[in-house]
Amino acid sequence: MLLLPLLLLAVIVPGGDSKDAFQGPTSYHVIQILTFANSTWPQGQSSGWLDDFQIHGWDSDSGTATFLKPWSKGNFSDEEIIELEGLFQAYFIGFTKKVQEYVSKVQIEYPFVIQCIAGCKLHSGKSIGSFLRAALGGLDFASIKNHSCAPAPEGGSRAQQFCALVSQYKDIWDIIETLLSETCPRFLLGVLDAGKAELQRQVKPEAWLSSDPSPGPGRLLLVCHVSGFYPKPVWVMWMRGEQKQSGTQRGDTVPNADGTWYLRVTLHVTAGEETGLSCRVKHSSLGDQDIIIYWGPFRISHEPSPCLHFHLGSVTRSPETLSAQESISSYFIK
Repeated sequence: MLLLPLLLLAVIVPGGDSKDAFQGPTSYHVIQILTFANSTWPQGQSSGWLDDFQIHGWDSDSGTATFLKPWSKGNFSDEEIIELEGLFQAYFIGFTKKVQEYVSKVQIEYPFVIQCIAGCKLHSGKSIGSFLRAALGGLDFASIKNHSCAPAPEGGSRAQQFCALVSQYKDIWDIIETLLSETCPRFLLGVLDAGKAELQRQVKPEAWLSSDPSPGPGRLLLVCHVSGFYPKPVWVMWMRGEQKQSGTQRGDTVPNADGTWYLRVTLHVTAGEETGLSCRVKHSSLGDQDIIIYWGPFRISHEPSPCLHFHLGSVTRSPETLSAQESISSYFIK
């Protein structure tokens, strides 16, 4: 199922292990949401993304793109951007008209929503693949495969009729082919190069522990907070020694205002069983030195920095400063 706008970010077509190809975003895609309130009133919203990082908006009134980063144009000239905007306008207008023609033939009830995601992805070996998927009312409807429209099983006969209809219009297919196979790959590589200083930066996470209100008599809800990290991929687990705790629950990774990320990971335990538990954090910015925070009266974590930090009732330390911090901990405990 293709869900509504925010959840659409998770459906980029997978392919290949990109870790060796680029340490950062590996795809560019445009999300388009078309809402048809009635036969004469369509409304469109569009945005452009590097993975789950938005870099473009779209002004529907003027038919122009908005650039959210200084490097959002990649290596495209102003003239090329204007030409590209005109191409998008022609596509949006043409596609909307064809949809309205299709609706009148198959008698879809108003209102309805069409969701599209289209773009390209950089795979290992620096090959680039393109994709386009569309949904109707939240269900897969059609996609582009082998340069042709492929109806989704969920779309039934309506999807088959739609693909048969749009396949007749060479002008729309020429625009789609140009955008997917030529424009998108060049734009992706240009943006990755122009924005690499920001996109490939490494920001170390901070971590601390807390407990939420008791979920029930004799129960505790332990919370491990990890914040301020970039890039987004991070591994966080509640541990007992070297044993992973199967009850670990991971929340959504959500953005901070500065472009870094925050994650909350919880564990339900019986009161008394919290002793000896720890939260472990692995992130590319830390190398092979994990952050480990132990649950207790003084929650202590190990991290690569030799500095001592106090935050939200926890102490952050590295193995090199262990003895000094034990003395400080003893002082505060007294």
